[in-house]
Amino acid sequence: MGLTRYKLSKSKSKEVNFKNQYKIALAGNPNVGKSTVFNALTGLNQHTGNWPGKTVTNAEGYCKYNDNKYTFIDLPGTYSLLASSTEEEVARDYLKDNTADCVVIVTDATCLLRNLNLVIQILSITNKVIVCVNLLDEAKKKGIVVDLDELSLQLGVPVIGTAARSKKGLDELLDAIENICCGKSKCYTVKNLIEGIKISSEIPQNKRDEILTKINESCEKIYKLCVTNTKKDYTLKDRRFDNLFTSKITGIPIMLLMFGIIFWITITGANYPSQWLSWLFEQIKIYLSAFIEYLKAPDWLYGFLIEGVYTTLTWVIAVMLPPMAIFFPLFSILEDSGYLPRIAFNMDNCFKKCNAHGKQSLTMAMGFGCNACGVIGCRIIDSPRERLIAILTNNFVPCNGRLPTLIAIISMFFAASFFGVLQGIVSTGILLAVILLGIFMTLAVSKVLSETILKGIPSSFILELPPYRRPQILKTIVRSVFDRTLFVLGRAVIVAIPAGALIWILANVHINDITILKYCTDFFEPFGELIGLDGVIVMAFILGFPANEIVVPIILMCYMATGTLTDYSSLTELYTLLINNGWTITTAICTMIMCIFHFPCSTTCITIKKETKSIKWTLLSALIPTAIGVILCFIINMISLIL
Repeated sequence: MGLTRYKLSKSKSKEVNFKNQYKIALAGNPNVGKSTVFNALTGLNQHTGNWPGKTVTNAEGYCKYNDNKYTFIDLPGTYSLLASSTEEEVARDYLKDNTADCVVIVTDATCLLRNLNLVIQILSITNKVIVCVNLLDEAKKKGIVVDLDELSLQLGVPVIGTAARSKKGLDELLDAIENICCGKSKCYTVKNLIEGIKISSEIPQNKRDEILTKINESCEKIYKLCVTNTKKDYTLKDRRFDNLFTSKITGIPIMLLMFGIIFWITITGANYPSQWLSWLFEQIKIYLSAFIEYLKAPDWLYGFLIEGVYTTLTWVIAVMLPPMAIFFPLFSILEDSGYLPRIAFNMDNCFKKCNAHGKQSLTMAMGFGCNACGVIGCRIIDSPRERLIAILTNNFVPCNGRLPTLIAIISMFFAASFFGVLQGIVSTGILLAVILLGIFMTLAVSKVLSETILKGIPSSFILELPPYRRPQILKTIVRSVFDRTLFVLGRAVIVAIPAGALIWILANVHINDITILKYCTDFFEPFGELIGLDGVIVMAFILGFPANEIVVPIILMCYMATGTLTDYSSLTELYTLLINNGWTITTAICTMIMCIFHFPCSTTCITIKKETKSIKWTLLSALIPTAIGVILCFIINMISLIL
């Protein structure tokens, strides 16, 4: 009957009748295509959560095959079950509990020797195993031939070859899973590859080394019998790229160039769709206004719904959606091509000098999309001390909610005098410089933390550089739009609706003929002037705590005499409004500094609290960047006054 992927809901799950239901565990090393196999089998029918009592994410997905329901559990990627990291513990404990009806071990055909280590360890725990040799298409390009029948004979379990990205071999894999679960196949007897091996976290280190030595010897023997290379040097192409991308001379400049190109495309490409969305929302506003007028609704209701909620909401969408829809797919393409681990390789030495972990560069890169995602990504760092450093400093790189604000200020105050391509290049250069400042502060604060409250020696780690792969551009774009763009935009929309309503109320409720918002901004005015801002900007950052995306709309609403947000079709009109309200170059610079260095948004703070399980570290993560931002703004303002 073949493979059917469907959206499983509580109501529908009661209606669907299955012959049998089975649990299938997917295990494997990182970067072997395990998630690709998982996604190809389950489609969009997935949900994620945390393992009981752990901060390690688990993913489950569902598919129907020959009237049977198969629940796939995507175990954390691990190199060994003998290690002591949380990921290894989760994978080892789940496999030892023997709750899965079948374990599919996903391996990479291009580096099978290393993957066999984990295969043999899992075979010592359970015999309900299928070995999936993935990426056969990549192996073919490199002249690597895997004898699947011989490998099956040597391991004593079914071996299925797949190319999950093109969905080749998945039906054969499901047939093998069905045979294991339903007992249709012949009885496989797992070979005793290593005499007396028992995987346990309590094995002494000397015994552990002995076991690993025996496993490695067995892996080499099997590999020589099952794998042949028709090309003498199939890694030559990758090594040539790595000589360029990871060189001490060219590695960092190329990395900066890559990000510069991404930011330039984002800045240049976001202008037109933003203008189109603004025009579209303005047309919709005309019809909504006419409808409310037809209902003869009071003026305050019109102001609350249209000038408060609707205009703030649409402004956030028009400003945020285009750059996100461009930035996230481009960043995902870099990730899909295998380039991001090279960034970690280039930055590893910098973080090690700061007594931090090299993987922090990867979590920092995640922060460009969303700081909350970056904080969650810190789980890949095993050391609790280094994980805390990464969490506390993740907010120093601007997330996608802050990038539109930076781009708008740069375009108005620093690049407006340039035209054409040169304008985009200047904007990109300044934005890149601002981001480099954030990266520098990440390193500096990491160093200070590692020398003070989080003292320690940096731990070593294995960083695998996966082979370069041609990105699946269309799939990457679709995945990025659904998994990242719409997720972040949805969060901003949820926050923008009540924020727009609150700001309108504060700006339109009067006490002694003065609005509540005016009282608030006047209160913060002296402090704002001290650091090169004004009371409105300080108030906007405070009220923007739920989401960074609403800071600029709040500033505009505060500056409008009526307390409403007027749509500006061009940056020129917006620039005029800001200048009329006292903005100078100093104000623009200080606003950009505070945009980078201020407390994380509410979502990130909640995430930090969940990850650290500590109010103290959460408060410190908000205090550190805010203090740095205030100090830098104060210095810049003092210099401008002297000059």
